[in-house]
Amino acid sequence: MTLPDWARGGTGAALVVMLTGALCLALQPTAPWLIAFPAGWTLPATQWVGAALDVFLNAIKPAMRVFSALLAYPMGWANAVLAGLPWPVIIGGVTAIGWHIGGRRMAALGAGGFGFVLLSGYWVQSMNTLALVAVSVPLAVLAGGAMGVLANELPRLRAALIAVLDAMQTIPTFAYLTPLLLLFGFGPVVGLIASAIYAAPPMARNVILGLERVEPDVKEAAVMSGANRLQQLFLVEIPAAGQQIMVGVNQCLMASLSMVIIASVIGGFNDIGWEVLLTMRKALFGQAFLAGLVIVVFAVVIDRMSAALALERQRQDPRVSLGLLGLGIAIGLGLLVSGHGTAPAGVFAGTAEAVDSALGDFTARHGEALNAAKTNAMFYGLLPLRIGLDEAVLPFTWGFQWTQAMSLWLFALAAFAGLALAMTGRALAGTVLVIVSGILETGIAQLPWPFVLVGVAALAWQAQGPRLAALCVVLLGTILVSGLWDRALLSLYLSGASVAACALVGGGLGLLAAVSEIAWRVLRPICDMLQTIPLFVFLIPVLMFFQIGEFSAFLAICAYAVVPMIRYTRHGLVSTPPDMIEAATASGATTWQTLRDVRLPYAAPSILLGLNQTILYAFAMLVIAALIGTTDLGQSIFLALGQADVGLGVSAGAAMAILAFIADRLVQGFAEERRRALGL
Repeated sequence: MTLPDWARGGTGAALVVMLTGALCLALQPTAPWLIAFPAGWTLPATQWVGAALDVFLNAIKPAMRVFSALLAYPMGWANAVLAGLPWPVIIGGVTAIGWHIGGRRMAALGAGGFGFVLLSGYWVQSMNTLALVAVSVPLAVLAGGAMGVLANELPRLRAALIAVLDAMQTIPTFAYLTPLLLLFGFGPVVGLIASAIYAAPPMARNVILGLERVEPDVKEAAVMSGANRLQQLFLVEIPAAGQQIMVGVNQCLMASLSMVIIASVIGGFNDIGWEVLLTMRKALFGQAFLAGLVIVVFAVVIDRMSAALALERQRQDPRVSLGLLGLGIAIGLGLLVSGHGTAPAGVFAGTAEAVDSALGDFTARHGEALNAAKTNAMFYGLLPLRIGLDEAVLPFTWGFQWTQAMSLWLFALAAFAGLALAMTGRALAGTVLVIVSGILETGIAQLPWPFVLVGVAALAWQAQGPRLAALCVVLLGTILVSGLWDRALLSLYLSGASVAACALVGGGLGLLAAVSEIAWRVLRPICDMLQTIPLFVFLIPVLMFFQIGEFSAFLAICAYAVVPMIRYTRHGLVSTPPDMIEAATASGATTWQTLRDVRLPYAAPSILLGLNQTILYAFAMLVIAALIGTTDLGQSIFLALGQADVGLGVSAGAAMAILAFIADRLVQGFAEERRRALGL
């Protein structure tokens, strides 16, 4: 029997999902196990993982402790150099490097940035952080470069290596720290190693990409000149890919700095990350904000200078660089001789106190408005998404009690609207409307597990076919039987709400930036700044105004994850071929019609890739947001870190990586489908 077209397409898959959800809700009174997976059916996966890892980690611990002791030497040397040199020498050296890389503007950036660090009073802590970065980045560059070269030279290993890189980038950052804590104990070495692990994948990916893009005629010329394979690789191909490899170094530096800050949670080292964490815990938001600004300045200077290395640049007079360095050394020696070689006390202490005082006055005056905004967002937005209208709508919040009759009316209205859409030829939209109404009534965190499995399988089938659908079901099944399902749904709820907000706000801002050059001039530096700020720092402003809670976590995730949506939306809209726009204009289309019918469809693949990046950013920030109040997998990872529970930490980290992996593959599949439809 031949199925009709609607049954073979997305409409058929949506109908299966809708019927699955309806069946689960209808059978709930007699089969409650269809809603909540029975605890008796779960496996002690975290204990098994913990026991296996304990055996493995204890076996390799002696070798790792030796490795840790060896790493302590270069870290100690770097720390002694950076913390021991007089501050004028460091600032002179950074200014000289800035001049060599980018001339007057880059030199001013280096001098101004490090001058601010000096005046902040956090010079010693900043140099300790820089010492960790100075050691971890070469390790990450070597490891990532080796992986990239290996993937290029051994095609059979390429798929496996890329899978390893995917896993390294999707596993939450805190999940790295739990096993490393058992291997190396507390201290800065843990931050050093975690930073190198986290920063290696971007380097490896850019090496792979750079070697792939080497022109065939360049390779042929090397072969014709009689070079052996090693000579071809190191004397021809790697130099030819140098620009892309330097992009990898830039990303490696930023990832390393971000991870060093995060690792301060267990490092207890006198670095700038520990200072931020300590002042946040004491609610000294002025000091925390100042220390956070130091991290931002570091990130901006490192990002701009390392990014400039990947670009073709004008040669600068080396005598100026030597002069700047010599001036710094001369001033440093002069201060040492006079006994004033140490960094001066911070001049912003009064400013930090003023920030705390102003914040106290502001919250005293506007505390009710801030609490009202937070409460309204929770009661009328986040809470219904989390637990559903049937539990979130209460007399003391909404003014009335949600009843079963209201649920029936909601489903009836959704079914009527869905049927009306189906009769106009939009059956898929009608079916999706019914599904969304069911999710709103039930709540994401309380969705029946068969509905989630079938829904994800249907999406995966439509995105990439049956293989991805089967893989998604198996991966979600591992979360289900491990006892982490409820926390996984909480992660799905919070990340989903954040991504939806980013899609609306970021998509709107990207659209505005595409049609208005003035808007893009304003938005571009803001996006650049947000992308250079380490994740940790996003927690400070939301804590200053909204304190600990789920709403603060939601805002921090949105602030970090919104930038890709803005950039990719704008890029897709401004990349529409001029001949397509001219054809639409010639046919009499208005500006709005051209945008809706030509530019937006053409930009769909780019917008979907922006959504993909936003999802991955949201999952990355979700774990950091556990520091300020969440109850999801991120909180489980954070608790496991404090308890040194490697089984729970790795299991929860793997569960979050699975969610990120599935979301990534789904969005990439739909983006690829749109590219094929457009003939790209």
